[in-house]
Amino acid sequence: MDELDAVDLRLLDALQTDASLSNQDLAARVAVSPATCLRRVKRLVDAGIVERRVALLSPDKLGAGLSAILEITLDRQGAEHLDAFEALAVQEAAVQQCWRVSPGPDFVLVVQVADMPAYHALSQRLLTQHANVRNIKAFFSVKRAKFDTRIGLPSR
Repeated sequence: MDELDAVDLRLLDALQTDASLSNQDLAARVAVSPATCLRRVKRLVDAGIVERRVALLSPDKLGAGLSAILEITLDRQGAEHLDAFEALAVQEAAVQQCWRVSPGPDFVLVVQVADMPAYHALSQRLLTQHANVRNIKAFFSVKRAKFDTRIGLPSR
């Protein structure tokens, strides 16, 4: 895809704020025609710049109020062992984010569960029963000061 222009950047900014806007409303917000808006958004999606459009839900209102950040160190770090653990982690619905990191632990996971018994069940399934997990360091959220999915865009 060619370089993003000012209209593309306005579209991306508006979509990051509210991806539920109709094409008409999105076009009006970025000051282009609806046909231009539709064509450009399709181009941004086809280019993989817009990966997907989702609704952000309230964990507390849905009974998933316990957030944890986990540092996972594996006993064996060969590519096949890293791939195997990653495959297990990404299959777990409670795992919202799975990052391979370096240096330090091998993985950082962000998990969202109902409560401590649900965390315990997750840790039994994913961490304790997995023979290659050497160390787990869990950090439990006491307050979420900020949560944002936006990516800073260049100004034009």
